[in-house]
Amino acid sequence: MPALAIPFPAIDPVLIEIGPFAIRWYALAYIAGILLGWWYALRLVTNAALYGGRPGPLAQKDIDDFLLYATLGLIAGGRLGYVFFYQPAYYLANPADIIKVWEGGMAFHGGFLGFLAAVLLFSWRRNLPPLALGDICSASVPIGLFFGRIANFINGELWGRVSDVPWAMIFPGGGPDPRHPSQLYQAGLEGIALFLVLRLLTHRFSALRHPGTTFGVFLAGYAVCRIVGEQFRQPDAQIGFLWGGLTMGMALSIPMLVAGIALALWARRRPPLGNAAD
Repeated sequence: MPALAIPFPAIDPVLIEIGPFAIRWYALAYIAGILLGWWYALRLVTNAALYGGRPGPLAQKDIDDFLLYATLGLIAGGRLGYVFFYQPAYYLANPADIIKVWEGGMAFHGGFLGFLAAVLLFSWRRNLPPLALGDICSASVPIGLFFGRIANFINGELWGRVSDVPWAMIFPGGGPDPRHPSQLYQAGLEGIALFLVLRLLTHRFSALRHPGTTFGVFLAGYAVCRIVGEQFRQPDAQIGFLWGGLTMGMALSIPMLVAGIALALWARRRPPLGNAAD
């Protein structure tokens, strides 16, 4: 082991195993992200101060009922995104493995598309403003991203590029060279930093009174965090670099960046909720 490498803390990916029944850290990360995100979303929609002292366009029951839609959209989209964006050849040859979510293999960009479909479907069925629902969800998503990246670290997957920084680690399956713990970088960027930016928007800059603003900033903010994180993350072996040092994660994030900036600027210029013009 190189002198400066930190030993990887070998944590068993399975927390509890009783016969064929196993509870994995990865599954717990999803559960924790969904439940804490739900709790935070409820606090946002019931805080009238965030809507200028008036009730917002969503009620607590809307968030409660949306939880199932969100969970299904996130899991289905995340899995299908991984299948089509990262391993299409393998799953074309082994279609039965597509449903084996417990073996790992989820993609954020696919999960986002599934989540977006859930927002649009639920809003249409309930006659709710989709941008307002998207804002609340976007403000809560970094909580799940944080736990997801921590689970990636525990699993020893999605490791970083080879590095000689003092905190570099040798990951199981990552070869003999020390690498960036890029999962922790992404947990800090996509989870903590992005959550704080969005909370500042909702609690200090009245972003929820301009539906679409928080959603747009989330899209752009996640794209920036992901692009920065990709500078330290080892590209997927089956894909590698695309062109000019671009990775798949970067390529999928660029449209999010453009769309997010456009949406946030458009939304911020519209009259705020609660005005006589609404």
